[in-house]
Amino acid sequence: MFKTITNYCKESYDELVHKVSWPTRSELSGSAVAVLTASLLIALVVFLMDSAFQFIMEDVIYPH
Repeated sequence: MFKTITNYCKESYDELVHKVSWPTRSELSGSAVAVLTASLLIALVVFLMDSAFQFIMEDVIYPH
């Protein structure tokens, strides 16, 4: 059993070091900017939809 675990760890290390293609710093920062931009855009859309539904519920359906 110990040999199996050791073999698994060695194979995992070999795959991470030699077979995985890691992104460059510029690719990583570009992806981070894309995710941040998309997240902010989605948050803005959700905020606008929430505000519109709040307006409809308060002023149209239940007027004062």
